[in-house]
Amino acid sequence: METNKWKLRIMRMAYGIRRRVLAHTISRNGGYLSQACSSAEIFATLYGKVLRLAPLENPILPTKFTETPKIGVPTFTGTEYNGAGRWECDNFILSPAQYALVLYATLIEAKRMDENGMEQYDKDGSRVEMIGAEHSPGMEVTTGSLGQGISQAAGIAWARKNIGETGRVIMLMSDGECQSGEFWEAVQAASFHKLGNMLIYVDMNGYQCDGIMSNVMNIEPFHKRLKSFGARVYRVDGHDIETLVKIGKKQSAQAPTFVLCKTDPCRGIDILKYRYPKFHYVRFTDQNEKAAYKKFYDSMELLRN
Repeated sequence: METNKWKLRIMRMAYGIRRRVLAHTISRNGGYLSQACSSAEIFATLYGKVLRLAPLENPILPTKFTETPKIGVPTFTGTEYNGAGRWECDNFILSPAQYALVLYATLIEAKRMDENGMEQYDKDGSRVEMIGAEHSPGMEVTTGSLGQGISQAAGIAWARKNIGETGRVIMLMSDGECQSGEFWEAVQAASFHKLGNMLIYVDMNGYQCDGIMSNVMNIEPFHKRLKSFGARVYRVDGHDIETLVKIGKKQSAQAPTFVLCKTDPCRGIDILKYRYPKFHYVRFTDQNEKAAYKKFYDSMELLRN
């Protein structure tokens, strides 16, 4: 019964993530919607069961920039939402920064960010950016161009290992960014330095901004390549909550662990399927299309209730 309770809670979080991102996409006439479809269970599992986070008294309402960041002006990062800074807590690194909207929805569902913070989304002077940076809610570093996040995560993991901290560095990547050369250099370095405190979930939804990923640059057999670089690798159903949790609770190895999550870019929002193979970003072409998504959203509301 207890297992069913936490699993139901994670399922509701994933449902809420998709629903919030869909609502935002409708209100803004566009958004990164397929990313929510494919990664909702991964985000919900991480924030609901896997990440070791410091407790918060209340959800945080994002503050705005008071002036341009510069020497002498206090800086801030999204780390406060994760409660990192304690030796036993985990870092969370989001590598594909276009997933920021999904992260914000997750933080709201996890009661770590005040939902009123979304009113600041993509506005001048706001930390709640469309493409997240180190000051955005839940973002601990600016991951820059795709493929760079894992290098920063490896550096943090190396430092934490060498000073004896027990907290892990857990990150989420997209499959497309694993095409880059920097990614493979980082994997090689992480394996060489035996960074067993790294846990990387890869959203393998099979699509990127230019369409079908394997047509752009095929990286398969991905798991065999990672193993040849010295990593510990699992291939799983990215919507299987129990499996995602089970691997997230495994004892650290003497190597970085990759969880290759096969996912569906239309999961839970089937109306997206007609866009095949262009799922990367939704922009409505007319009011009829927007109305169809609004109708689908209303049906989700009824299901939730």
